[in-house]
Amino acid sequence: MKRAIKFTRRNIRRTPFQAIAASMVMLLTFLALQAFIILAAGSQTALRYFESKPQVIAFFKEGTTNQDVTAIENALKQEIRVTNIKFVSKEDALQIYREKNKNDPTLLELVTASILPASLEVSTKDPQDLAPIADILKREPVISEVIVPEDVVATLTSITRIIRYTGGATVGFLMVFATLVIIMIISFKIRIKRTEIEIMRLLGASPGFVRTPFILEGMFYGVTGAVLAWIINYSLLWYFTPFLQGYLEDVKLLPVNLLFMLTLLGGSLVVACLVGAIGSFAAVRRYLKI
Repeated sequence: MKRAIKFTRRNIRRTPFQAIAASMVMLLTFLALQAFIILAAGSQTALRYFESKPQVIAFFKEGTTNQDVTAIENALKQEIRVTNIKFVSKEDALQIYREKNKNDPTLLELVTASILPASLEVSTKDPQDLAPIADILKREPVISEVIVPEDVVATLTSITRIIRYTGGATVGFLMVFATLVIIMIISFKIRIKRTEIEIMRLLGASPGFVRTPFILEGMFYGVTGAVLAWIINYSLLWYFTPFLQGYLEDVKLLPVNLLFMLTLLGGSLVVACLVGAIGSFAAVRRYLKI
């Protein structure tokens, strides 16, 4: 194996431009693959966050008593579709309003607890349960308005689906393209080294010894591209984390968990080795008749 690695290093050094070209193609492939996985994981986390938030908000009319609120809560607790019920009093609503507008004092001057309605926030197991629960609340005489932000979840679900399909198709195309590039480069090297290979065979080199350096070379290109792509993606995430956290607010996506990134690196290395090995083996099998 040491001799095979030595021959692999020599092959790469002798054709540096081809090695750079192959590594760049693998870099672009894994840059897209890892970015797609990060986006897909992030959108899935955001989707779970919005699904777990209070999804149906019912505002009470003025004069609603605690008995009315308790009766509605007890009725909702009988619903198996309901996962959580939270009562927000006028004082709680004022506190939430102040927290959200703390950077704009002009919005806080004329707002008091008396003008804010009490509300009931209801979470469901599935976004499809929003409408039935909203209908139940709308029938209550002490409820003035019911808000169902189901469009947020529906939009996020659609975005997640688009990311999966588009990203999967793009990565699949790049994987095929990268494999073909590996095949072309390894095939070219086999052709220009045909005389050297024949001499090695005459000296008693086994077929495995002749093939191994080419397969290792393809795996090297894949691993190099995967590692560089991981470094770039992780660096970009760290750089943009302070800017993105302000937009994401309560959605805890950043900073990205280190264990997730290490798992992504490990998975990328496995895929890189497979792509490089498959491309090299295909080239060896096609053009190296030994």
